[in-house]
Amino acid sequence: MTVDYSNLLEKNFDLAKQFVRLLRDGSVELLVKDKLGGKEQILLYLMGKLYSKEAGLATTFEVGNAELMDQLGMPIGSLLPFLKDLRDANKVRQVKREKNVYHSLPPGQIEETLTALERKVRKE
Repeated sequence: MTVDYSNLLEKNFDLAKQFVRLLRDGSVELLVKDKLGGKEQILLYLMGKLYSKEAGLATTFEVGNAELMDQLGMPIGSLLPFLKDLRDANKVRQVKREKNVYHSLPPGQIEETLTALERKVRKE
């Protein structure tokens, strides 16, 4: 059984646009960054990258460590433990290509991630 990214992205579009803005260069701007912890920021950025790829703004939905550090303003010492925790919880996939490591959000995590973020933001 396969999951179609396009259908999941379309189904959750209205909720997603409350949290992310896609930039022309394919990067993602988090609209509620100050209300989220590091792991949540990573999940939201990866989810936004799926939308960016679907919109034709990015060539891939996978994100490297350098892009995450740059876009989220996170040092490597904070980023790597967050990514490990997310991988261990099966919320993020990791792919190694040559000397680089890339991360992506599995399709089944799109709705779960957005729903959890919506609950957290509403509480504040």
